[in-house]
Amino acid sequence: MSEVVAPGEYEGQSGPDPRALALHNVTRSFHQADVTLDVLRGVDLNVGRGEMVALVGDSGSGKSTLLQIAGLLERPDDGQVIIAGQDCGRLGDDQRSRMRRKAVGFVYQYHHLLPEFSALENVILPQMIAGLAKRKAKARALELLDALGLADRASHRPARLSGGEQQRVAIARAVANGPTLLLADEPTGNLDHTTASRVFQQLQSLVTGAEIGALVATHNLELARSMNRILVLEDGIVEER
Repeated sequence: MSEVVAPGEYEGQSGPDPRALALHNVTRSFHQADVTLDVLRGVDLNVGRGEMVALVGDSGSGKSTLLQIAGLLERPDDGQVIIAGQDCGRLGDDQRSRMRRKAVGFVYQYHHLLPEFSALENVILPQMIAGLAKRKAKARALELLDALGLADRASHRPARLSGGEQQRVAIARAVANGPTLLLADEPTGNLDHTTASRVFQQLQSLVTGAEIGALVATHNLELARSMNRILVLEDGIVEER
């Protein structure tokens, strides 16, 4: 496996910060008729650069909501979301979108690859959307696919790839823009045990090598124990176990 060199840090960050992500007193409630559901009740957490942190909790505990807020896809009712030293609560919608493109990568349980494009093109496209020239985007995509053991599968469309290969392409796509923070929601949930273990090891290698901070929501306690720390979300509060 070749080593991937991380691109430069997000140009909008306010200064060096060893944390990829910091949440301070984050709250989020949902209202239905006369009922208020307090999903997050003052969440505090930090994720360091190069660190993989597991987020575990029962179904419906709010893990996906927390990831959505951390990824700037949803605003909290209160509290701070700080990515790469930037307090994102002060950003407008356009600035949040730009921050998300440059500083945050997402990996979901299902790969969500574009079926009409090859593995290589799926990794090139987000880089071009972020403004990188096609030649540089292609070189970066090939580097990542090679690091994930997919150099000989780069020209294949998703339908011709196995489940594990598709998820590895999704990982390459997620880190293509050199994010400071990677958010993963059950990234190996659709894979068999052997494939899940292999894909996770490659994800772990990329995160460590590129000094990306990763917050990984999972029900797989074996995977959780292989990460740097385990955070448990219960009754709207995050605690380290």
